[in-house]
Amino acid sequence: MSWENNVRTVVPYTPGEQPKIKNIIKLNTNENPYPPAPEVYEAYKNVNLEDYRKYPDPTCGKLVDAISSFYKVDKDQVFVGVGSDDVLSMAFLTFFNSEKPVLFPDITYSFYDVWANLYRIPFEQKPLREDFTIDPEDYFGENGGVVIANPNAPTGVALPLSDIEEIVKRNSDVVVIVDEAYVDFGGESALPLIDKYDNLLVVKTYSKSRSLAGLRIGYAFGSKKLIKYLLDAKFSFNSYTMNMPSLELGAAAMENREYFEETVAKVVATRERTKKELKALGFEFGDSKTNFIFAKHPSKSGKEIFDYLRAHDIIVRRFDLPRISEYLRISIGTDEEMDTLISVLKEIV
Repeated sequence: MSWENNVRTVVPYTPGEQPKIKNIIKLNTNENPYPPAPEVYEAYKNVNLEDYRKYPDPTCGKLVDAISSFYKVDKDQVFVGVGSDDVLSMAFLTFFNSEKPVLFPDITYSFYDVWANLYRIPFEQKPLREDFTIDPEDYFGENGGVVIANPNAPTGVALPLSDIEEIVKRNSDVVVIVDEAYVDFGGESALPLIDKYDNLLVVKTYSKSRSLAGLRIGYAFGSKKLIKYLLDAKFSFNSYTMNMPSLELGAAAMENREYFEETVAKVVATRERTKKELKALGFEFGDSKTNFIFAKHPSKSGKEIFDYLRAHDIIVRRFDLPRISEYLRISIGTDEEMDTLISVLKEIV
């Protein structure tokens, strides 16, 4: 008998390309084009390498305190992990143990079905409407849990908070996860609902609006009971998930609210300007509330535009999947980067 018969096989998630080419305009992974807050640099200069011989704080106390203070929630309502992917993965493992299928959209963050397959969780993907919006009624039936990215990725479309609340209310016997990786760029957060519904988990990340994708910090909010269950699973899996630099620099990033809001505002302003310029070129797209635009052109294929941009040292993301193969997900860069993008697009469309 082959040992391979006992291997847990799964088709892995494919992350966005991280090119080694210099001087390339990288608009494919929704990273923030602006640097982290000045406090992060100060904290970095004060890092004591001597401390690295010890294990980090398993409770992640300093980071949890900083997050709870910024969002004005109790620290027992905060969970942190190695990027929101780690937080979401742990949530799948902890909360989705029913024989009933977990529900999420057919076009959404493509890690959801990977985790479901990895953990042997049954799931059902609900088709988005033609305009890529979610129909809340699709999530009112019997299920083993619900996962909604809001605003959704890769479409960029946001669901009103009233619809999110209705989904949570209609699923009181299962956990509803709202993945808010992009909410700071224009969506409405479900965070105010965590005291009202003990089955709601709201997940956020440092990778987008906090300009710290390289540190891998994710966090979540929920009822104290929900967070305790997550922590129990975490400490049964790996007690020391967060390294010392992430704890220190992550806490520092929460100190400067003004810088955070200014950076987000700059990205949003560039996004709105880029929307107008893309529309003038004939591109079609939804009303993005994220730091990217999901667009297609009626007269040029997505692959043709993707390849042309790549040949001109501009990388965007294209998903060769049903319904969306003609679309390009274009991250918002600096004004200068987006000006270059528009100039190159004018040559092909």
